[in-house]
Amino acid sequence: MRVPVHKQVWWWSGVAALILLALWGLGNVMTPFLIGAGIAYVLDPLVDRLEGSGLSRTKSVALITLIAALAFLLAVTLLVPMLIRQIAGLIEAAPRYIETVQSWISTQFPAILPEGGTLRQALTRMAEQLSDQAGQILVTVVSSVGNVIGVVLLLVIVPVVAFYLLLDWDRMVERVDELLPREHADTIRGIADQINDSISGFLRGQGLVTLILATFYSTSLFAVGLPFGLVIGITAAVLSIIPYVGVFIGGVTSVAVAAFTFWDEPHWIVVVLAIFVIGQIVEGNYLQPKIIGGHVGLHPVWLMIALAVFGKLFGFVGLIVAVPLGAIIGVLVRFFVERYKESALYTGSVIPPDPPQPTLIELVPSGTVARTRAEAKAAHRAAVAEVKLEDAHMQARHAAEDAARRDGARMATATVPVLDPGAEGGLERLTIQPELRTWGGKTPDGTSPDNPDGGHPHVGPVQTAQDSS
Repeated sequence: MRVPVHKQVWWWSGVAALILLALWGLGNVMTPFLIGAGIAYVLDPLVDRLEGSGLSRTKSVALITLIAALAFLLAVTLLVPMLIRQIAGLIEAAPRYIETVQSWISTQFPAILPEGGTLRQALTRMAEQLSDQAGQILVTVVSSVGNVIGVVLLLVIVPVVAFYLLLDWDRMVERVDELLPREHADTIRGIADQINDSISGFLRGQGLVTLILATFYSTSLFAVGLPFGLVIGITAAVLSIIPYVGVFIGGVTSVAVAAFTFWDEPHWIVVVLAIFVIGQIVEGNYLQPKIIGGHVGLHPVWLMIALAVFGKLFGFVGLIVAVPLGAIIGVLVRFFVERYKESALYTGSVIPPDPPQPTLIELVPSGTVARTRAEAKAAHRAAVAEVKLEDAHMQARHAAEDAARRDGARMATATVPVLDPGAEGGLERLTIQPELRTWGGKTPDGTSPDNPDGGHPHVGPVQTAQDSS
């Protein structure tokens, strides 16, 4: 008997509500685990590629973890101190820049900034506030970053979580796929593929584009000798997530700083402007099409809404989950819009409903209803048996893969018993160890995969599932 759709909707809505409630209640406790999961998600394709080249999963994950740890230590040692110094210098220099701009505008265009005018007073107050609170702003920013991130969180919990999730990422995905309701499994897989495409397009694609642009802008501005080039380059690259905003803000800021620094050498001002023009051309014509390509990305406005809403609801944890949750909501909205356009509410054409199912009345030989219920129970038992058999096949395949990897074997087989759906002893089912055989490795225990014992393996009264790797 089919479960009504409205009941399924209520059940899964309740699950989603519980997940959101857990995020809201646990708060910063989940932060390191969410960051670790995000790192594992981003790095999994690279690990899969190394594994496909012949390197074991464990060695691939260890290599990627080592490279990531070295890159992090290098950034903390060299990049972060320099970035903090430049932020402090930029905050301290901002009042002087504002006063210089105000003086120049007053001299060249006195009508724009009349003496005692509102705009002049606003610029003066801004410069005074920046000058008075520059140190406090820097201390607040640094202390906030320290409180949010924490040495333990970055150096211990996040790498450990990311390492173990990377080891079992593919298997966890398979386990989640096994738990999908069979009736809607194909639809859910299609939605999940779109969500993955959207998230990967942003995190992996846009993240790589941002990293390339940050390196290009910062290195080029540093080579020119522009003060605060590191801060300006990184800021422009991060803001490039929103089309044209990053290059505009970075270009205007860098040209303004260059005008103060290279006033007597105007050709350097042109060089600084050319750096951002080249960056915009390369991003629009090469980086975006080649790296992000056809990924269904997140619209910049939708991304800002997701960051604002989830940040307000869940704090720092909300900022971490804003991108995946925004992608999920966006894909679900597109899915329901497609269904809406196929519905009678959009087309205006109503399909007559199916006739109601007839009520069973005992006008036939006695026992018809009982027989129908027995057939339904048998069908349910058959469905449960099929699920148990699929689970046993999956367990056998994983056991064979692990045995082959552990023993360095070319081939391995595993046999897993399957209990009867109606049998007791569910706890005993969890303790059953698969029977393993490996060939061609460090511990060969048979002469032939087809006939390891010189005869046929014995199968007891329980059904078995066997797989090989």
